[in-house]
Amino acid sequence: MSPDISQMAQLFYVLFMLATLVFCIIGEWKMLEKAGEHGWAVLIPFYGLYVMSKVAFGNGWFMLLQFIPCVGVIVNFMQFYKIGKRFGKGAVFSIGLIFLTPVFMMILGFDDSTYN
Repeated sequence: MSPDISQMAQLFYVLFMLATLVFCIIGEWKMLEKAGEHGWAVLIPFYGLYVMSKVAFGNGWFMLLQFIPCVGVIVNFMQFYKIGKRFGKGAVFSIGLIFLTPVFMMILGFDDSTYN
């Protein structure tokens, strides 16, 4: 019995999402190391959010705002904007960071920018 087209599409989707997750983890790991934090923090759910907020805002407790409905989306956009600014990137890069997170995290993690 051969798999039908919907099973193949589901398999492709799952593999695509796993690849996206791996790219996000690698990019964020390298970015956190460049910021002077522990890269492995990205693997621990709430601690990873805390460290990302600390890198972006200077205070990790801003991560609690991400759990408030509607406010969380705005805080998340602000966090990506601030991370871009902290690494010397412009607003266009920050927009890319918001909408194409895996690609722009990899760029941020592996380019020669420094954390300010």
